[in-house]
Amino acid sequence: MTWHAGADLLVVGTGVAGLTAALRARELGLRVLVVSKESVTVGNTEWAQGGIAVVREEERDSSDSVRRHVRDTLEAGAGLCSTATVNTILGDGAAAVRRLRAAGARFDGSPSGALSRTREGGHSAFRVIHAGGDATGAEVQRALVEATTTAGVPVLENHCVVELSHTEWGAVGGALVLDHAGRPGVVQSSAVLLATGGLGQLYRATTNPAVATGDGIALGLRAGAAVADLEFVQFHPTVLHTSSTERGSRPLITEAVRGEGAVLLDVHGEPVMAGRHPMGDLAPRDVVAAAINERLVETGSDSVHLDATGLGKGFVERFPTVYAACREAGIDPLVDPIPVTTAAHYSCGGIMCDVDGRTGVTGLYAAGEVARTGLHGANRLASNSLLEGLVLGTRSAEAVLRDLRVGALRRGSVTSERLPAAAVVDRAWLQQLMSRHAGIGRRADGLREAQSGLDTAAVVRPLRTREAVEDAALGLTAHALLAAASDRTESRGCHRRYDHPTTDDLRWGRPNPLRLDVSGWLIRSTPEETREVA
Repeated sequence: MTWHAGADLLVVGTGVAGLTAALRARELGLRVLVVSKESVTVGNTEWAQGGIAVVREEERDSSDSVRRHVRDTLEAGAGLCSTATVNTILGDGAAAVRRLRAAGARFDGSPSGALSRTREGGHSAFRVIHAGGDATGAEVQRALVEATTTAGVPVLENHCVVELSHTEWGAVGGALVLDHAGRPGVVQSSAVLLATGGLGQLYRATTNPAVATGDGIALGLRAGAAVADLEFVQFHPTVLHTSSTERGSRPLITEAVRGEGAVLLDVHGEPVMAGRHPMGDLAPRDVVAAAINERLVETGSDSVHLDATGLGKGFVERFPTVYAACREAGIDPLVDPIPVTTAAHYSCGGIMCDVDGRTGVTGLYAAGEVARTGLHGANRLASNSLLEGLVLGTRSAEAVLRDLRVGALRRGSVTSERLPAAAVVDRAWLQQLMSRHAGIGRRADGLREAQSGLDTAAVVRPLRTREAVEDAALGLTAHALLAAASDRTESRGCHRRYDHPTTDDLRWGRPNPLRLDVSGWLIRSTPEETREVA
Protein backbone atom coordinates (compact mmCIF):
# COMPACT_ATOMS: atom_id res chain seq x y z
CA MET A 1 0.00 0.00 0.00
CA THR A 2 1.31 3.45 -0.91
CA TRP A 3 -0.67 5.54 1.56
CA HIS A 4 -2.61 5.30 4.85
CA ALA A 5 -5.32 7.35 6.58
CA GLY A 6 -7.47 6.95 9.68
CA ALA A 7 -10.79 8.08 11.16
CA ASP A 8 -13.47 7.16 13.68
CA LEU A 9 -16.02 6.95 10.87
CA LEU A 10 -15.39 6.37 7.17
CA VAL A 11 -18.34 7.46 5.03
CA VAL A 12 -18.47 6.00 1.52
CA GLY A 13 -20.64 8.19 -0.69
CA THR A 14 -21.50 11.87 -0.90
CA GLY A 15 -25.26 11.92 -1.50
CA VAL A 16 -27.94 12.99 0.94
CA ALA A 17 -27.36 10.07 3.34
CA GLY A 18 -23.57 10.19 3.32
CA LEU A 19 -23.16 13.93 3.75
CA THR A 20 -25.93 14.13 6.35
CA ALA A 21 -24.14 11.43 8.35
CA ALA A 22 -20.76 13.13 7.95
CA LEU A 23 -22.13 16.46 9.15
CA ARG A 24 -23.87 14.95 12.15
CA ALA A 25 -20.81 12.88 13.07
CA ARG A 26 -18.63 15.99 12.90
CA GLU A 27 -21.11 17.83 15.16
CA LEU A 28 -20.82 14.97 17.65
CA GLY A 29 -17.03 15.29 17.73
CA LEU A 30 -16.13 12.21 15.70
CA ARG A 31 -13.17 12.18 13.31
CA VAL A 32 -14.84 11.71 9.94
CA LEU A 33 -13.43 10.95 6.50
CA VAL A 34 -15.61 10.86 3.38
CA VAL A 35 -14.75 9.03 0.14
CA SER A 36 -16.32 9.87 -3.22
CA LYS A 37 -15.74 8.11 -6.56
CA GLU A 38 -15.99 11.44 -8.38
CA SER A 39 -16.46 15.00 -7.19
CA VAL A 40 -18.47 15.56 -4.04
CA THR A 41 -21.43 16.80 -6.09
CA VAL A 42 -21.84 13.77 -8.35
CA GLY A 43 -24.45 11.15 -7.46
CA ASN A 44 -28.11 10.22 -7.47
CA THR A 45 -29.17 12.93 -5.02
CA GLU A 46 -28.60 15.83 -7.38
CA TRP A 47 -30.77 14.11 -10.00
CA ALA A 48 -33.83 13.86 -7.75
CA GLN A 49 -36.57 16.07 -9.14
CA GLY A 50 -39.80 15.52 -7.24
CA GLY A 51 -39.16 16.52 -3.65
CA ILE A 52 -39.28 15.36 -0.04
CA ALA A 53 -42.45 13.74 1.28
CA VAL A 54 -42.96 14.95 4.82
CA VAL A 55 -45.83 15.89 7.12
CA ARG A 56 -45.01 19.08 9.01
CA GLU A 57 -47.48 20.08 11.71
CA GLU A 58 -47.06 23.79 10.99
CA GLU A 59 -48.00 23.39 7.30
CA ARG A 60 -50.14 20.48 6.16
CA ASP A 61 -53.48 19.58 4.68
CA SER A 62 -56.09 19.69 7.43
CA SER A 63 -56.78 15.98 7.01
CA ASP A 64 -53.13 14.92 6.64
CA SER A 65 -50.98 13.38 9.35
CA VAL A 66 -47.90 11.24 9.83
CA ARG A 67 -50.29 8.35 10.38
CA ARG A 68 -51.81 8.94 6.94
CA HIS A 69 -48.34 9.17 5.38
CA VAL A 70 -47.55 5.85 7.04
CA ARG A 71 -50.70 4.33 5.57
CA ASP A 72 -49.81 5.51 2.06
CA THR A 73 -46.29 4.10 2.42
CA LEU A 74 -47.55 0.73 3.63
CA GLU A 75 -50.03 0.51 0.77
CA ALA A 76 -47.34 1.30 -1.81
CA GLY A 77 -45.00 -1.25 -0.21
CA ALA A 78 -47.45 -4.07 -0.99
CA GLY A 79 -47.15 -5.92 2.30
CA LEU A 80 -43.35 -5.98 2.69
CA CYS A 81 -42.75 -2.78 4.65
CA SER A 82 -41.74 -2.94 8.29
CA THR A 83 -44.48 -1.01 10.08
CA ALA A 84 -42.14 -0.09 12.95
CA THR A 85 -39.51 1.20 10.51
CA VAL A 86 -42.05 3.22 8.54
CA ASN A 87 -43.39 4.85 11.71
CA THR A 88 -39.89 5.68 12.97
CA ILE A 89 -38.49 7.16 9.75
CA LEU A 90 -41.60 9.12 8.78
CA GLY A 91 -42.02 10.26 12.37
CA ASP A 92 -38.50 11.73 12.29
CA GLY A 93 -39.15 13.46 8.96
CA ALA A 94 -40.15 16.93 10.13
CA ALA A 95 -37.11 17.24 12.39
CA ALA A 96 -34.85 16.05 9.56
CA VAL A 97 -36.21 18.74 7.23
CA ARG A 98 -35.70 21.39 9.91
CA ARG A 99 -32.04 20.34 10.19
CA LEU A 100 -31.65 20.44 6.43
CA ARG A 101 -33.11 23.95 6.23
CA ALA A 102 -30.84 25.03 9.07
CA ALA A 103 -27.94 23.75 6.96
CA GLY A 104 -28.97 26.17 4.22
CA ALA A 105 -31.43 24.32 1.95
CA ARG A 106 -34.00 26.63 0.37
CA PHE A 107 -37.40 25.28 -0.66
CA ASP A 108 -40.07 26.79 -2.87
CA GLY A 109 -42.70 28.81 -1.07
CA SER A 110 -44.75 31.97 -0.85
CA PRO A 111 -43.46 35.41 0.20
CA SER A 112 -45.07 34.79 3.59
CA GLY A 113 -42.66 31.92 4.16
CA ALA A 114 -45.06 29.01 3.73
CA LEU A 115 -43.56 26.13 1.76
CA SER A 116 -45.17 24.99 -1.47
CA ARG A 117 -46.49 21.42 -1.41
CA THR A 118 -47.45 19.10 -4.23
CA ARG A 119 -48.87 15.60 -4.54
CA GLU A 120 -47.28 12.63 -6.29
CA GLY A 121 -48.26 9.08 -7.18
CA GLY A 122 -49.49 7.03 -4.22
CA HIS A 123 -49.90 10.05 -1.91
CA SER A 124 -53.34 10.89 -0.56
CA ALA A 125 -52.42 14.48 0.32
CA PHE A 126 -50.29 17.43 -0.77
CA ARG A 127 -47.21 16.81 1.37
CA VAL A 128 -44.25 16.85 -1.02
CA ILE A 129 -42.07 19.94 -0.56
CA HIS A 130 -39.75 20.90 -3.40
CA ALA A 131 -37.00 23.29 -4.46
CA GLY A 132 -36.26 25.02 -7.74
CA GLY A 133 -39.53 23.71 -9.10
CA ASP A 134 -38.21 20.30 -10.07
CA ALA A 135 -34.63 20.53 -8.82
CA THR A 136 -35.02 19.43 -5.21
CA GLY A 137 -32.13 17.00 -5.26
CA ALA A 138 -29.77 19.58 -6.71
CA GLU A 139 -30.68 22.03 -3.94
CA VAL A 140 -30.29 19.40 -1.23
CA GLN A 141 -26.88 18.44 -2.62
CA ARG A 142 -25.80 22.08 -2.87
CA ALA A 143 -26.76 22.82 0.71
CA LEU A 144 -25.09 19.69 2.12
CA VAL A 145 -21.88 20.20 0.12
CA GLU A 146 -21.61 23.81 1.31
CA ALA A 147 -22.31 22.81 4.92
CA THR A 148 -19.75 20.01 4.71
CA THR A 149 -17.14 22.39 3.33
CA THR A 150 -17.90 25.00 5.99
CA ALA A 151 -17.63 22.38 8.73
CA GLY A 152 -14.23 21.29 7.41
CA VAL A 153 -15.20 17.67 6.82
CA PRO A 154 -12.40 16.08 4.74
CA VAL A 155 -13.54 14.51 1.47
CA LEU A 156 -11.35 12.33 -0.71
CA GLU A 157 -12.71 12.99 -4.19
CA ASN A 158 -12.01 10.68 -7.13
CA HIS A 159 -11.21 7.82 -4.75
CA CYS A 160 -12.70 4.37 -5.25
CA VAL A 161 -13.30 1.87 -2.44
CA VAL A 162 -12.21 -1.58 -3.61
CA GLU A 163 -13.00 -3.69 -0.57
CA LEU A 164 -13.84 -3.33 3.10
CA SER A 165 -11.14 -4.42 5.54
CA HIS A 166 -11.60 -6.57 8.62
CA THR A 167 -9.80 -6.47 11.93
CA GLU A 168 -8.27 -9.48 13.63
CA TRP A 169 -11.54 -10.11 15.53
CA GLY A 170 -13.71 -9.99 12.39
CA ALA A 171 -15.23 -6.52 12.58
CA VAL A 172 -15.13 -4.11 9.66
CA GLY A 173 -12.20 -1.81 10.34
CA GLY A 174 -11.74 0.34 7.24
CA ALA A 175 -11.29 -0.05 3.52
CA LEU A 176 -8.83 -0.60 0.70
CA VAL A 177 -9.04 2.44 -1.58
CA LEU A 178 -7.69 3.54 -4.96
CA ASP A 179 -6.80 7.23 -5.08
CA HIS A 180 -7.27 9.62 -8.02
CA ALA A 181 -4.08 8.27 -9.66
CA GLY A 182 -5.01 4.61 -9.11
CA ARG A 183 -2.59 4.15 -6.21
CA PRO A 184 -3.84 1.74 -3.53
CA GLY A 185 -4.11 2.82 0.09
CA VAL A 186 -5.69 1.82 3.40
CA VAL A 187 -8.16 3.81 5.48
CA GLN A 188 -8.47 2.40 9.01
CA SER A 189 -11.60 3.33 10.94
CA SER A 190 -13.71 2.15 13.85
CA ALA A 191 -16.83 2.20 11.67
CA VAL A 192 -17.72 2.33 7.98
CA LEU A 193 -20.98 3.77 6.66
CA LEU A 194 -21.95 2.69 3.15
CA ALA A 195 -24.03 5.40 1.48
CA THR A 196 -23.18 4.55 -2.11
CA GLY A 197 -26.60 4.90 -3.75
CA GLY A 198 -28.22 2.61 -6.27
CA LEU A 199 -27.68 0.09 -9.03
CA GLY A 200 -29.36 1.65 -12.07
CA GLN A 201 -26.38 0.93 -14.33
CA LEU A 202 -27.39 -2.74 -14.31
CA TYR A 203 -29.84 -1.75 -17.06
CA ARG A 204 -29.59 -0.27 -20.55
CA ALA A 205 -31.94 2.59 -19.70
CA THR A 206 -31.87 4.28 -16.29
CA THR A 207 -32.48 7.60 -14.60
CA ASN A 208 -29.31 7.05 -12.54
CA PRO A 209 -25.95 8.68 -13.29
CA ALA A 210 -22.97 6.63 -14.45
CA VAL A 211 -21.64 6.23 -10.88
CA ALA A 212 -24.65 4.08 -9.78
CA THR A 213 -22.96 0.71 -10.25
CA GLY A 214 -24.11 -1.19 -7.16
CA ASP A 215 -20.77 -0.75 -5.39
CA GLY A 216 -22.25 -0.74 -1.90
CA ILE A 217 -24.19 -3.97 -2.42
CA ALA A 218 -21.02 -5.75 -3.51
CA LEU A 219 -18.94 -4.25 -0.70
CA GLY A 220 -21.54 -5.23 1.88
CA LEU A 221 -21.91 -8.78 0.59
CA ARG A 222 -18.16 -9.37 0.51
CA ALA A 223 -17.90 -8.00 4.04
CA GLY A 224 -20.40 -10.58 5.30
CA ALA A 225 -23.62 -8.55 5.40
CA ALA A 226 -26.98 -9.86 4.23
CA VAL A 227 -29.01 -8.20 1.48
CA ALA A 228 -32.74 -8.40 0.83
CA ASP A 229 -35.47 -7.17 -1.53
CA LEU A 230 -33.07 -6.68 -4.46
CA GLU A 231 -35.73 -8.14 -6.76
CA PHE A 232 -37.77 -4.97 -6.23
CA VAL A 233 -36.30 -2.52 -8.73
CA GLN A 234 -38.57 0.43 -9.26
CA PHE A 235 -38.85 1.46 -12.89
CA HIS A 236 -39.84 5.09 -13.31
CA PRO A 237 -42.89 5.36 -15.56
CA THR A 238 -41.83 8.53 -17.32
CA VAL A 239 -38.40 9.26 -18.73
CA LEU A 240 -37.90 11.27 -21.89
CA HIS A 241 -37.73 9.08 -24.97
CA THR A 242 -35.92 10.28 -28.07
CA SER A 243 -33.86 8.56 -30.76
CA SER A 244 -30.69 9.71 -28.98
CA THR A 245 -31.60 8.10 -25.61
CA GLU A 246 -31.52 4.45 -26.61
CA ARG A 247 -28.97 3.51 -23.95
CA GLY A 248 -27.58 4.97 -20.76
CA SER A 249 -28.90 7.67 -18.43
CA ARG A 250 -32.16 9.27 -19.58
CA PRO A 251 -33.75 12.58 -18.52
CA LEU A 252 -36.37 12.05 -15.86
CA ILE A 253 -39.86 13.51 -16.23
CA THR A 254 -40.90 13.84 -12.59
CA GLU A 255 -44.28 12.38 -11.69
CA ALA A 256 -45.08 15.70 -10.07
CA VAL A 257 -46.03 16.72 -13.64
CA ARG A 258 -48.89 14.22 -13.35
CA GLY A 259 -49.52 15.51 -9.85
CA GLU A 260 -50.21 18.92 -11.42
CA GLY A 261 -52.68 17.44 -13.93
CA ALA A 262 -50.79 15.90 -16.89
CA VAL A 263 -52.19 12.65 -18.29
CA LEU A 264 -50.67 9.61 -20.01
CA LEU A 265 -51.92 8.81 -23.51
CA ASP A 266 -50.95 6.05 -25.93
CA VAL A 267 -50.03 6.61 -29.59
CA HIS A 268 -53.75 6.59 -30.46
CA GLY A 269 -54.56 9.27 -27.90
CA GLU A 270 -56.28 6.84 -25.52
CA PRO A 271 -55.72 7.23 -21.74
CA VAL A 272 -53.19 4.67 -20.52
CA MET A 273 -54.45 4.50 -16.93
CA ALA A 274 -58.18 4.43 -17.59
CA GLY A 275 -59.69 1.60 -15.49
CA ARG A 276 -56.28 0.48 -14.19
CA HIS A 277 -56.33 1.95 -10.69
CA PRO A 278 -58.61 4.15 -8.54
CA MET A 279 -55.93 6.85 -8.45
CA GLY A 280 -55.60 6.89 -12.25
CA ASP A 281 -52.45 8.66 -13.43
CA LEU A 282 -51.39 9.10 -9.80
CA ALA A 283 -51.32 5.37 -9.05
CA PRO A 284 -48.12 3.98 -7.45
CA ARG A 285 -45.14 3.75 -9.77
CA ASP A 286 -45.16 -0.01 -10.20
CA VAL A 287 -48.76 0.10 -11.41
CA VAL A 288 -48.14 2.95 -13.86
CA ALA A 289 -44.88 1.49 -15.20
CA ALA A 290 -46.47 -1.90 -15.78
CA ALA A 291 -49.47 -0.31 -17.51
CA ILE A 292 -47.18 1.66 -19.83
CA ASN A 293 -45.14 -1.43 -20.75
CA GLU A 294 -48.28 -3.42 -21.50
CA ARG A 295 -49.62 -0.61 -23.70
CA LEU A 296 -46.31 -0.40 -25.56
CA VAL A 297 -46.54 -4.11 -26.33
CA GLU A 298 -50.18 -3.79 -27.43
CA THR A 299 -49.51 -0.85 -29.75
CA GLY A 300 -46.06 -1.89 -30.94
CA SER A 301 -44.69 1.56 -30.14
CA ASP A 302 -41.55 2.72 -28.36
CA SER A 303 -43.21 5.32 -26.16
CA VAL A 304 -46.45 6.70 -24.80
CA HIS A 305 -47.13 10.41 -24.37
CA LEU A 306 -47.44 12.59 -21.32
CA ASP A 307 -49.85 15.39 -22.18
CA ALA A 308 -49.01 18.42 -20.05
CA THR A 309 -50.30 21.01 -22.50
CA GLY A 310 -53.16 21.84 -20.13
CA LEU A 311 -50.73 23.18 -17.54
CA GLY A 312 -50.06 26.26 -19.67
CA LYS A 313 -47.10 28.58 -19.22
CA GLY A 314 -46.89 27.75 -15.53
CA PHE A 315 -45.14 24.56 -16.65
CA VAL A 316 -41.94 26.49 -17.37
CA GLU A 317 -41.68 27.94 -13.87
CA ARG A 318 -42.83 24.83 -12.02
CA PHE A 319 -40.71 22.34 -14.01
CA PRO A 320 -37.67 24.21 -15.41
CA THR A 321 -35.45 21.11 -15.50
CA VAL A 322 -38.02 19.06 -17.39
CA TYR A 323 -38.77 21.96 -19.73
CA ALA A 324 -35.08 22.43 -20.54
CA ALA A 325 -34.60 18.70 -21.26
CA CYS A 326 -37.63 18.70 -23.56
CA ARG A 327 -36.51 21.79 -25.45
CA GLU A 328 -33.02 20.34 -25.87
CA ALA A 329 -34.68 17.32 -27.51
CA GLY A 330 -36.72 19.57 -29.81
CA ILE A 331 -40.00 19.16 -27.93
CA ASP A 332 -42.18 22.02 -26.69
CA PRO A 333 -44.23 20.59 -23.80
CA LEU A 334 -46.50 23.64 -23.86
CA VAL A 335 -47.70 22.60 -27.30
CA ASP A 336 -46.84 18.92 -27.79
CA PRO A 337 -47.25 15.84 -25.58
CA ILE A 338 -43.94 14.54 -24.24
CA PRO A 339 -42.82 11.08 -25.50
CA VAL A 340 -41.99 8.98 -22.44
CA THR A 341 -41.08 5.40 -21.57
CA THR A 342 -39.95 3.45 -18.51
CA ALA A 343 -36.40 3.14 -17.09
CA ALA A 344 -34.70 1.62 -14.05
CA HIS A 345 -34.95 4.19 -11.29
CA TYR A 346 -34.67 3.05 -7.68
CA SER A 347 -33.68 -0.08 -5.77
CA CYS A 348 -36.12 -0.80 -2.94
CA GLY A 349 -33.77 -3.39 -1.47
CA GLY A 350 -30.19 -3.40 -0.31
CA ILE A 351 -28.02 -4.19 2.70
CA MET A 352 -30.19 -5.25 5.61
CA CYS A 353 -29.98 -2.77 8.47
CA ASP A 354 -32.09 -1.33 11.25
CA VAL A 355 -33.37 2.25 11.60
CA ASP A 356 -29.99 3.27 13.02
CA GLY A 357 -28.09 1.92 10.03
CA ARG A 358 -26.61 -1.06 11.90
CA THR A 359 -26.05 -4.15 9.77
CA GLY A 360 -25.38 -7.69 10.97
CA VAL A 361 -21.61 -7.04 10.75
CA THR A 362 -19.90 -5.20 13.60
CA GLY A 363 -18.52 -1.86 12.44
CA LEU A 364 -20.59 -1.75 9.24
CA TYR A 365 -23.52 0.65 8.76
CA ALA A 366 -25.66 1.52 5.75
CA ALA A 367 -27.89 4.46 4.81
CA GLY A 368 -29.76 5.74 1.77
CA GLU A 369 -30.61 3.73 -1.32
CA VAL A 370 -27.97 1.07 -0.61
CA ALA A 371 -29.75 0.22 2.66
CA ARG A 372 -32.74 -2.05 3.14
CA THR A 373 -34.47 -0.69 6.25
CA GLY A 374 -37.97 -1.96 5.52
CA LEU A 375 -39.30 1.50 4.64
CA HIS A 376 -40.00 0.80 0.98
CA GLY A 377 -41.08 -2.83 0.96
CA ALA A 378 -41.93 -4.03 -2.54
CA ASN A 379 -42.36 -0.55 -4.03
CA ARG A 380 -41.10 2.86 -2.91
CA LEU A 381 -43.63 5.62 -2.36
CA ALA A 382 -42.63 8.69 -4.36
CA SER A 383 -40.32 11.20 -2.62
CA ASN A 384 -39.73 9.03 0.45
CA SER A 385 -36.11 8.45 -0.59
CA LEU A 386 -34.57 11.84 0.19
CA LEU A 387 -36.38 11.76 3.52
CA GLU A 388 -34.98 8.32 4.32
CA GLY A 389 -31.46 9.53 3.50
CA LEU A 390 -31.82 12.53 5.82
CA VAL A 391 -33.24 10.52 8.70
CA LEU A 392 -30.99 7.48 8.42
CA GLY A 393 -27.87 9.56 7.84
CA THR A 394 -28.46 11.35 11.12
CA ARG A 395 -29.45 8.25 13.07
CA SER A 396 -26.45 6.28 11.76
CA ALA A 397 -23.95 8.90 12.90
CA GLU A 398 -25.56 8.98 16.34
CA ALA A 399 -25.53 5.16 16.48
CA VAL A 400 -21.79 5.08 15.73
CA LEU A 401 -21.12 7.46 18.62
CA ARG A 402 -23.24 5.35 21.00
CA ASP A 403 -21.51 2.16 19.88
CA LEU A 404 -18.09 3.71 20.39
CA ARG A 405 -19.00 4.89 23.87
CA VAL A 406 -20.22 1.48 25.04
CA GLY A 407 -17.16 -0.26 23.59
CA ALA A 408 -18.98 -2.10 20.81
CA LEU A 409 -16.49 -0.63 18.31
CA ARG A 410 -12.74 -0.42 18.56
CA ARG A 411 -9.88 0.25 16.23
CA GLY A 412 -7.72 -2.70 15.23
CA SER A 413 -5.18 -3.70 12.64
CA VAL A 414 -6.67 -4.79 9.32
CA THR A 415 -5.88 -8.38 8.37
CA SER A 416 -5.06 -7.74 4.69
CA GLU A 417 -3.75 -4.89 2.58
CA ARG A 418 -3.74 -6.81 -0.69
CA LEU A 419 -6.03 -5.74 -3.54
CA PRO A 420 -8.45 -8.59 -4.33
CA ALA A 421 -9.45 -10.20 -7.61
CA ALA A 422 -13.07 -10.80 -8.64
CA ALA A 423 -15.23 -11.90 -11.56
CA VAL A 424 -16.02 -9.14 -14.08
CA VAL A 425 -18.36 -9.10 -17.07
CA ASP A 426 -18.51 -6.74 -20.05
CA ARG A 427 -20.80 -3.92 -18.90
CA ALA A 428 -22.75 -3.31 -22.11
CA TRP A 429 -23.44 -7.03 -22.47
CA LEU A 430 -24.55 -7.30 -18.83
CA GLN A 431 -26.92 -4.33 -19.20
CA GLN A 432 -28.52 -5.86 -22.27
CA LEU A 433 -28.90 -9.22 -20.50
CA MET A 434 -30.47 -7.71 -17.38
CA SER A 435 -32.82 -5.46 -19.37
CA ARG A 436 -34.06 -8.44 -21.38
CA HIS A 437 -34.58 -10.86 -18.51
CA ALA A 438 -34.79 -8.90 -15.25
CA GLY A 439 -36.73 -5.79 -16.19
CA ILE A 440 -40.37 -5.10 -15.39
CA GLY A 441 -41.61 -8.50 -16.61
CA ARG A 442 -39.74 -11.69 -15.62
CA ARG A 443 -39.98 -15.46 -16.20
CA ALA A 444 -38.12 -18.40 -14.70
CA ASP A 445 -36.49 -19.45 -17.96
CA GLY A 446 -35.25 -15.92 -18.67
CA LEU A 447 -33.83 -15.54 -15.16
CA ARG A 448 -32.02 -18.89 -15.51
CA GLU A 449 -30.63 -17.83 -18.88
CA ALA A 450 -29.34 -14.59 -17.37
CA GLN A 451 -27.69 -16.41 -14.45
CA SER A 452 -26.06 -18.93 -16.78
CA GLY A 453 -24.91 -16.16 -19.10
CA LEU A 454 -23.22 -14.27 -16.27
CA ASP A 455 -21.42 -17.40 -15.11
CA THR A 456 -20.20 -18.17 -18.62
CA ALA A 457 -19.06 -14.64 -19.47
CA ALA A 458 -17.30 -13.87 -16.17
CA VAL A 459 -13.52 -13.47 -16.11
CA VAL A 460 -11.60 -13.15 -12.83
CA ARG A 461 -9.32 -10.10 -12.80
CA PRO A 462 -7.43 -8.09 -10.17
CA LEU A 463 -9.37 -5.02 -9.07
CA ARG A 464 -6.68 -2.48 -9.85
CA THR A 465 -8.82 0.16 -11.59
CA ARG A 466 -12.12 1.89 -10.90
CA GLU A 467 -13.60 0.33 -14.03
CA ALA A 468 -12.72 -3.18 -12.82
CA VAL A 469 -14.16 -2.43 -9.37
CA GLU A 470 -17.41 -1.19 -10.88
CA ASP A 471 -17.74 -4.07 -13.33
CA ALA A 472 -17.15 -6.58 -10.54
CA ALA A 473 -19.77 -4.83 -8.40
CA LEU A 474 -22.28 -4.90 -11.24
CA GLY A 475 -21.65 -8.61 -11.80
CA LEU A 476 -22.09 -9.61 -8.15
CA THR A 477 -25.12 -7.35 -7.71
CA ALA A 478 -26.69 -8.79 -10.85
CA HIS A 479 -26.20 -12.33 -9.51
CA ALA A 480 -27.85 -11.39 -6.21
CA LEU A 481 -30.77 -9.68 -7.94
CA LEU A 482 -31.33 -12.65 -10.26
CA ALA A 483 -31.21 -15.09 -7.35
CA ALA A 484 -33.77 -13.06 -5.42
CA ALA A 485 -36.04 -12.68 -8.46
CA SER A 486 -35.82 -16.41 -9.20
CA ASP A 487 -36.72 -17.33 -5.64
CA ARG A 488 -39.77 -15.07 -5.39
CA THR A 489 -42.37 -17.06 -7.31
CA GLU A 490 -45.10 -14.43 -7.15
CA SER A 491 -45.86 -10.93 -8.42
CA ARG A 492 -45.70 -8.12 -5.89
CA GLY A 493 -44.92 -4.43 -6.17
CA CYS A 494 -42.01 -3.80 -8.54
CA HIS A 495 -41.42 -7.54 -9.04
CA ARG A 496 -43.63 -8.99 -11.79
CA ARG A 497 -43.38 -12.65 -12.73
CA TYR A 498 -45.38 -13.41 -15.87
CA ASP A 499 -45.22 -17.10 -14.93
CA HIS A 500 -46.46 -16.37 -11.38
CA PRO A 501 -48.90 -13.45 -11.80
CA THR A 502 -50.62 -13.70 -8.41
CA THR A 503 -49.45 -12.55 -4.97
CA ASP A 504 -48.68 -15.26 -2.42
CA ASP A 505 -48.81 -13.71 1.06
CA LEU A 506 -48.58 -17.06 2.84
CA ARG A 507 -45.21 -17.94 1.35
CA TRP A 508 -43.76 -14.60 0.30
CA GLY A 509 -45.10 -12.00 2.69
CA ARG A 510 -41.57 -11.57 4.04
CA PRO A 511 -38.07 -10.57 2.91
CA ASN A 512 -35.74 -13.21 1.44
CA PRO A 513 -32.23 -12.45 2.75
CA LEU A 514 -29.11 -13.49 0.83
CA ARG A 515 -25.45 -13.48 1.81
CA LEU A 516 -22.15 -14.92 0.58
CA ASP A 517 -20.78 -18.07 2.19
CA VAL A 518 -17.07 -18.57 2.87
CA SER A 519 -16.58 -19.84 -0.67
CA GLY A 520 -18.17 -16.76 -2.23
CA TRP A 521 -21.46 -18.45 -3.20
CA LEU A 522 -24.78 -16.69 -2.67
CA ILE A 523 -26.87 -18.53 -0.09
CA ARG A 524 -30.18 -17.85 1.63
CA SER A 525 -29.89 -16.50 5.16
CA THR A 526 -32.10 -17.84 7.91
CA PRO A 527 -34.34 -15.51 9.93
CA GLU A 528 -32.14 -16.13 12.98
CA GLU A 529 -29.05 -14.84 11.16
CA THR A 530 -30.72 -11.54 10.26
CA ARG A 531 -33.20 -11.06 13.09
CA GLU A 532 -31.47 -7.98 14.50
CA VAL A 533 -31.71 -6.07 11.24
CA ALA A 534 -34.87 -7.50 9.63
